[in-house]
Amino acid sequence: MPRWEHFEHMADIGLRGYGSSLAQSFEQIALALTAVVTTPEQVRPLHAVSILCRAPDPELLLVDWLNALIFEMASQQMLFARFEVRIDGDRLAATAWGEAVDRARHQPAVEVKGATLTALAVREQPPGLWAAQCVVDV
Repeated sequence: MPRWEHFEHMADIGLRGYGSSLAQSFEQIALALTAVVTTPEQVRPLHAVSILCRAPDPELLLVDWLNALIFEMASQQMLFARFEVRIDGDRLAATAWGEAVDRARHQPAVEVKGATLTALAVREQPPGLWAAQCVVDV
C-alpha cells in the first residue's frame, strides 16, 4: 500500500515514500515533502507542472526529483498535492499538480531548502515494496 512518513534527523527532516513500484515510492516521498510544509489534503491540484530529471542511479535520481520539486515550489510559489512519476532507466518524467501558496489556508510551517545525500536510500524490500528515503534541509 502506498504511503509516506517522516523520520527524525537532528535539525533536519527525513522523508520516506513506499510503493509497489519505484515510481510510486517517488510519488509518495513527494507527498512527504509537501507534508513538511503543510497538510497535503489542504492543497488543491489545480495547475500541472512538468518535471524532467536524469541521474546515473536511483538514489541520485531521487535527490534530483526532490530538488526539482523544491525549485518549483520556491520559484512558482506553489505547493503540490498530486504526482504522477514515470521512470525509465536513468530518466524521470513527472507531472506535479498543485496551487499557489495561500498563507491563510495552507499555513506553511517551514521552507524546505533542499534534498541532501544524508540517509539516502532507494531499495526494494521485500519484493514488490519499494522504499525511497532521504533527509531534507529546512
